Amino acid sequence: MCAFYQEEQPNYGLMGMIIDYMRKYGDCVHHPREDVAYALLVERDPAMRIVVSRLLQEHRVIAAVGEELLSRLREAERDVITSRTALEAAAAMYLAYYRNHLSTEEKQVMPRAARLLTEEDWAEVAATVPACSDPLFGENVHERFAALRKQIDGEASTFTPLTDHRESA
Repeated sequence: MCAFYQEEQPNYGLMGMIIDYMRKYGDCVHHPREDVAYALLVERDPAMRIVVSRLLQEHRVIAAVGEELLSRLREAERDVITSRTALEAAAAMYLAYYRNHLSTEEKQVMPRAARLLTEEDWAEVAATVPACSDPLFGENVHERFAALRKQIDGEASTFTPLTDHRESA
C-alpha cells in the first residue's frame, strides 16, 4: 500500500491476490483451527470467554471488511472509476481490525493457551480438517497464487536479517 500513498501506481492485482489469499486461507484453514483452540481454552479458563467471543466476532468482521476491500481492489484493477476514499477506508478498516486482532491473540490468548492447553488439545487442533489446503504455501500451490509465491520466494532470498548489535558489543 506504500505506492498508493506515495501517489505511485499501486499493483492492485497483487494487493487483491494477497487479500484474496488472506480471506481464503483464514476462513478455510486458520480460523477453524483457532475456533477449536479457543473453545478448549475457554474450557480450561472460563475467564477467557469474553476475549475469545470478541476474537470470534472479529473473524466475522475481518471477513466482511476483507470482502469489501477485495471488491474495491478488483474495481481499481479493472480501471473501474471508483472512489479512492472508499478504497483507502476499506484498506484502513481491514488493517486496523487485523492488527488489533493479531495483537490480542499474541498478547492475551496465545500465551495463556501455551500454558493451559495440553499436547492432546494441540493434537485436536491440528487434527481439525481444513475445508481446503493452503493455496499459497501448501504442497499444491494454486495456479492463481503461483506468481505471488514466486514474488515472496524472490523477496525472501534477498532478505538480510537484522543483527543484534548487543552481541557484538
